Amino acid sequence: MRFGIKTIEDFDVKGKTILCRLDMNQPVDKETDTLKSIVRIKACVPTLKELVEKGAKLVLMAHQGSDIEYKNFYCTRPHAKVLSELLGQEVKWIDDVVGPTARQMIKDLKEGEILLLDNVRYVSEEQTLFEMKLQLTHEEQAKTLMVEKLAPLADLYMCDAFAAAHRDQPSLCGFEYVLPSFMGRLFEKEYCVISELMEQPERPCTFVLGGAKISDAFLMMETVLGNGCADKVIAGGVVGQVLLAAKGENIGEDSIKFINKGGYGHFIEKSKETLAKYGDKIVLPVDVCWLEGDERKEAKVGEIPAEIGIMDIGHETAALYKEIIMNSKTVFVNGPMGVFEMAPTEYGTKEVWEALGDTEAYTVIGGGDSITATTKYGKTDKISYICTGGGALIRFLTGEELPVVKALRHAAKTF
Repeated sequence: MRFGIKTIEDFDVKGKTILCRLDMNQPVDKETDTLKSIVRIKACVPTLKELVEKGAKLVLMAHQGSDIEYKNFYCTRPHAKVLSELLGQEVKWIDDVVGPTARQMIKDLKEGEILLLDNVRYVSEEQTLFEMKLQLTHEEQAKTLMVEKLAPLADLYMCDAFAAAHRDQPSLCGFEYVLPSFMGRLFEKEYCVISELMEQPERPCTFVLGGAKISDAFLMMETVLGNGCADKVIAGGVVGQVLLAAKGENIGEDSIKFINKGGYGHFIEKSKETLAKYGDKIVLPVDVCWLEGDERKEAKVGEIPAEIGIMDIGHETAALYKEIIMNSKTVFVNGPMGVFEMAPTEYGTKEVWEALGDTEAYTVIGGGDSITATTKYGKTDKISYICTGGGALIRFLTGEELPVVKALRHAAKTF
């Protein structure tokens, strides 16, 4: 037992049917029925290998894409192919989640066999919209269709989906109320690494916050600055733009439109309080980039044309941020500096990632875009720890008890 949660050591899994909730959510190429990245799937392999070697029967549950961000909403068929290759054994797949065919396949499993169910978000109670609107308690989640159909077929439940630990859905938080439950090796490892980062970071400790999804980033910023975990926060991406606007700087009309369209406009006013309290620890861009056609243009903050949309930090800012990273002892990163997917606007992200690869600091990277940038710039082997989670990681760093952690602790006390 660690952190009040049971682990693999607490159970004899031989011959047991285990419902395993993983996070294998990856960018999908629907035309070729393939995954554009397999980073999260690779991270699941050690736990699955250990359980198979111990003679367990594994039923894998995972989501792919979101009913809100629909472009990656897809089946888990390509995941089964990748897992089969990585594990060196067949991973059976069924285009069903809780129906009679899936249930019969679970009943027929033999020791050491693995079955991957289809996308759990094909079940309505697993959808993000369902979670946001109904906000079921964990006790109520334990009575939903998915739990009631699958739990009677299993002996144990395991969650190895730290990346989804901030979600409050039946496949993540309901089974713990009806089955003995434990966390997998990946969940355990990520929990340990992030706990140590929060409790005893080597100084100076720098947080690099960027990207376009900024709600959680601002929550985390308040926490790590307020509790003294962060000595400095480097801001890029939309995070940097919002903070510049809060400071009274012109960030361009298109930037403001993008921020408002994303529902982040209120963060500009809120950030004024953050800057008033922690302005001496927050480092903002001194120059930025935008595009005119396909051509990269840069200007110092204060000299930005009124109509533009910021797409990257500038050369001076990149040099400043690199210097701070090189002089740090611990660096945590969530989010790129700009639109790194395009060559004209990737400079800032590329330079920051070069520094992450060169620094002697302990480096932790979290979130899908950050992992993609790490892969793109060939820095995977240079980063001290790559966390599969983005939203979960940020929520954890705000100090809140994650829903899945709460559910797993309940199971540890109950069973």
